[in-house]
Amino acid sequence: MPMREAEDPRIVQLREVFDAWARDGRAEGMERGHGVAARRAFELLELPGEGWYLDVGCGNGYTVRWAAEAAPDGWAVGIDLSPAMIERARAASAAFPNIEFQVASFPDTLLPHGCFDAVLSMEVVYYLPDLDAALREMARLLVPGGRFACVVDYYEENVASHSWPEDVGVEMTLLDTVGWRRAMERVGLVVVAQERVTLPAAAGLPEWKVREGSLLTLAHRPGE
Repeated sequence: MPMREAEDPRIVQLREVFDAWARDGRAEGMERGHGVAARRAFELLELPGEGWYLDVGCGNGYTVRWAAEAAPDGWAVGIDLSPAMIERARAASAAFPNIEFQVASFPDTLLPHGCFDAVLSMEVVYYLPDLDAALREMARLLVPGGRFACVVDYYEENVASHSWPEDVGVEMTLLDTVGWRRAMERVGLVVVAQERVTLPAAAGLPEWKVREGSLLTLAHRPGE
C-alpha cells in the first residue's frame, strides 16, 4: 500500500491558526472587517441567478450565503482548510438548500473543473505554499468567461502589512499590484480590473484601511 504524501507543514500550521481563530470567535470579526471589500468583489463577479459560486477560504461562510440568496437557482460552495471554520459556516447556513461546505486544502480539492461562474478568494491566496498552482486551479474551476475576484490586504504597497508573517507566525507571499496582475496572467487568466477598496476614516480603524485599503484584482477565464 503506497504511503500517503506528507502534508505541507505550512498547511498544517495554517489549519491550526484558523482553527484557533474560529474557536476564539474571530470568524465573525473577519466578516465585519472584510465585509466592505468582500461585498465589492462579490458585486463585480456578477453572479447569474442560476450560477455556481465558490469561495476559497470561506471562513464562516458569509459570502456563500450572499451567493445562495443572489443565485436561488444555482449552487454556492465554500471551502476552508479549517474544520472549525466549516463547522461555524454550516451552523450559520442551515436554512439554505443550495449551499455546500467542504473541509479542503486548496488547491487539493475534488471540485469539478469548468463548472463555476464565479470564484472569490478573500484574504487567502497569499497564504498558500504554491501560488502558481493555486491560481492555475482557480482558472480550471471557472467556466469559459467565468470571473475570479481576489482580495488581499497583504501586499507590497501596504507597508503596514509587512510584519504580518512574523506576527501570525506563518510564511506569506508578498507581491505588489503589478505582481498580482502578472501572477494571474501567467496561468492564463485575463485581468479585467484592479482597484483599492478603502474605508472612510473612523475611530479605531487602522490607518492603512483608509489610506491603502484592500487590493482587489478581478480576472476572467478566456471564453472558448
